[in-house]
Amino acid sequence: MSATIHITSQAQWRQIISSSAVVVADFYADWCGPCKMIAPTFESLSTKYSKPNKITFCKVDVDNQQAVAQMYSVRAMPTFLVLHKGTVVETVQGANPPALSAAVEKGVKLAGAAAGPAFGSGGHRLGGAGVAPRTGGRSLGRPARWDLGKFLEAIYTFFGLYFISLFSVCTTPAGIEASV
Repeated sequence: MSATIHITSQAQWRQIISSSAVVVADFYADWCGPCKMIAPTFESLSTKYSKPNKITFCKVDVDNQQAVAQMYSVRAMPTFLVLHKGTVVETVQGANPPALSAAVEKGVKLAGAAAGPAFGSGGHRLGGAGVAPRTGGRSLGRPARWDLGKFLEAIYTFFGLYFISLFSVCTTPAGIEASV
């Protein structure tokens, strides 16, 4: 189920801005190709981070809600705004998933509602045994083992590809056929 709210009026927009600590708004248009391409990213961030009265994700159709778009001088689609207590703290223009994710994470930190546990381990219990060490992965205390065979194979492959590319260069100018 989507946690995204579709804005249908200025009154609804004002109510959301006043009731939520952080609002992440997607200003989009139905005819906008990049808007459609980044929509799944916005929806997944909405599903992951949305929390009632803390972080609200909403979509504003700029064709239907021109007054709301004009309040924030939205000129490009898509435009994403992160508002904290009604003030714009981040703006992302264009379909840029990494920038959108970074802006949303900044909003999550501002709301004080970071997803997941605060600490990475279960800790210790009084009178009990500590948490079992993690298995798998490489210990930092052990040096990495070198496999001489794989190293020599990589060197052999590198020089082989180097010489193939060196001798495969055609020395005739473009457009002149080489006579054989």
